[in-house]
Amino acid sequence: MAGSVPAEWCYVGVDVGTGSVRAALVTKGGRVKCTAEEPISIWEPQADHYVQSSTEIWDKCCSVVKRVTQSVEKSQVRGIGFDATCSLVVLDQTFQPVPVNQGGDRRRNVVMWMDHRAAEQAARITSTGHRVLSRVGGVMSPEMQPPKLLWLKENLRESCWKEATHFFDLPDFLSWKATGSLTRSLCTLVCKWTYCPAEGWDGSFWTTIGLEDLLENNHSKIGSLTCPPGTPVGDGLTREAAADLGLDPGTAVGASLIDAHAGGLGVIGADVKGFHLPCEDQPISSRMAMICGTSSCHMAISQQPLFVPGVWGPYLSAMVPDLWLNEGGQSATGRLIDHMVKGHAAYSQLQEQARQRFPYKSIYTYLNAHLCSMVKDHSPVDLLGSSLHLWPDFHGNRSPLADPTLKGMVIGLSLSQTLDDLALLYLATVQALALGTRHILQAMKEAGHDITILFLCGGLSKNPLFVQIHANATGLPVVLPDQAEAVLVGAAVLGACASRDYGTIQEAMEKMAKVGKVVQPDHELQR
Repeated sequence: MAGSVPAEWCYVGVDVGTGSVRAALVTKGGRVKCTAEEPISIWEPQADHYVQSSTEIWDKCCSVVKRVTQSVEKSQVRGIGFDATCSLVVLDQTFQPVPVNQGGDRRRNVVMWMDHRAAEQAARITSTGHRVLSRVGGVMSPEMQPPKLLWLKENLRESCWKEATHFFDLPDFLSWKATGSLTRSLCTLVCKWTYCPAEGWDGSFWTTIGLEDLLENNHSKIGSLTCPPGTPVGDGLTREAAADLGLDPGTAVGASLIDAHAGGLGVIGADVKGFHLPCEDQPISSRMAMICGTSSCHMAISQQPLFVPGVWGPYLSAMVPDLWLNEGGQSATGRLIDHMVKGHAAYSQLQEQARQRFPYKSIYTYLNAHLCSMVKDHSPVDLLGSSLHLWPDFHGNRSPLADPTLKGMVIGLSLSQTLDDLALLYLATVQALALGTRHILQAMKEAGHDITILFLCGGLSKNPLFVQIHANATGLPVVLPDQAEAVLVGAAVLGACASRDYGTIQEAMEKMAKVGKVVQPDHELQR
């Protein structure tokens, strides 16, 4: 009709986190129009075993996508992108779930990223000293897929291993469900499976660790076709998937990302002009993206491969095509903070006080305010924790010590268990995590990275105390995204690239990621 306004193009980003599935409808300019979230089940059949259901996860993906797209025409949705935790999905020859636990419940066919059942297998793989280990900091983590696969072969040979025909990383499972294509993303295969883009699978590695059967039929069980993140997968949504999701068949689907890497896309490429930041007019390699939620990932990219002891990578084209990625991390951040706070004797008192003072906000809003009330003579909150110290590796150390057997500890406890004591323990936990980030930064800088600024996203980036203490501990400015749901924006970037509305990932990042707030370090604390 003459004079009508053209329909606005949009993209859907889907994020499968540890405990929930989220979706967002995102404009071409990177504005999040609406979001939806659904919880997903986690089962812990025994210590260090964490499992989920791929059927439930897909059902929840369909539910949240329908909710965020109900107010727009299907034709306005130009593309969809998925990200997910780096969990292991097991399917049989007919693509039905295969159980990954002793109980044999077929619904429970996903070995979660944080499942550490394969610690002994990971140590054995490390002891081989195989050349592929140079790309994972020299140490195989139990959070990667080779040790998990070896554990399944050694412990569930009859009920799982012999039935299994397809092993997917969860992000690749989602793009397969959407398109029917078995093409894997370089993000997952390079980061979690030891795949090398230039050379492909290293058959000697799989033979050395006792998984030579995965070489059969051109590696069909683990993937023989690959593509960079954001590449159009298959012919877009199949008719069945389109009906499930409430979208048009053929809607473009971008090759997926691990959830943390989607967060990296959602922040690290933002245009910083006018903010007077040290990374302005500098290459993107001067930035580190930190995605902080249940766990944390520290993403740094470079033009040339840099080998950092105890830090994963260098990975080529795993996040940004043609650039190398190093990935540090902490296995428990938000999870550790919750553990320390909820396990304290004063937790019930905290809940009651928080309900009274901030009835519709997080308990951490109250704790942050309580810490400020404890400060005397306008001194920094940081100094309240000067006599209480915490080592944060309660779930092992991912980087840069790369030791999954490490445990946590607290030094400086007394017999007192008041609300003040709980607040100080919370502060000490946040400070310990921030110092862990500084430790990772130091390792990266010693290996050749020149990082001048941090870009934070994820749930913990919404906690102002967490953000400020990270700025203070590292001495670097911290950039927060304009859109609070940067991980979802990163997932939507994949859909935008797959639709060809943007020519490259880099172009889409610059247009869709925006700077929101800059938090400067308190330089008085550096003296």
